[in-house]
Amino acid sequence: MYNPALFKVADSARVEELVRRYSFATIAGVVDGLVRLAYAPTLFLPGGQFGRVQFHLARANPMAEMQDGARLTLSFLGPHAYISPRWYKSSDQVPTWNYIAVEGVGRVRRLNSDELKAQLALLVAQNEKHVSGSEPWALSRLSADRFEALRKAICGFEVELASLEGKMKLSQNRAAEDAAGAILGLEAQGESAGLAIAEAMKEIYGAT
Repeated sequence: MYNPALFKVADSARVEELVRRYSFATIAGVVDGLVRLAYAPTLFLPGGQFGRVQFHLARANPMAEMQDGARLTLSFLGPHAYISPRWYKSSDQVPTWNYIAVEGVGRVRRLNSDELKAQLALLVAQNEKHVSGSEPWALSRLSADRFEALRKAICGFEVELASLEGKMKLSQNRAAEDAAGAILGLEAQGESAGLAIAEAMKEIYGAT
């Protein structure tokens, strides 16, 4: 990704935390000479220099045809928000967009049946812990026949990452008073993504 030093996330642990938090990824690759995109929840696992990412796709998805060794790019997009120049103290400025994103690149490996089952169980557990209420749902609630039918309809994959890069574009290139104005403007809008960006900006600027 285009990632000026001012916006680059230098802490690898922070980058991994962002991947786990914004785990629904856009996956890009070339299949039969065409650039294809897919969208899937992911599972980040340790291993290799930059970690591993697992996901699964519907068997009918053209991207499910990719073979071992295919190069993939994965984009993990966090919150993003429009920044109006009306919020700045400085004059003669233009609008921009603040956002958080992580990009990973690596080679894919197709998972076998047992690996896919393990991935599904971990994905469910990963996401059910964020659901409030009664006892978490688990794959064990499905009948064996139902689970097997669903499993046969999907293909599992793992990408060992050769690179993993985080970017937090949060007005670090602005004067402190302009960033403070943007934070107030986002909070006044009251939209969830904008509020998340405002909180991230406060971390950068040490504001409360």
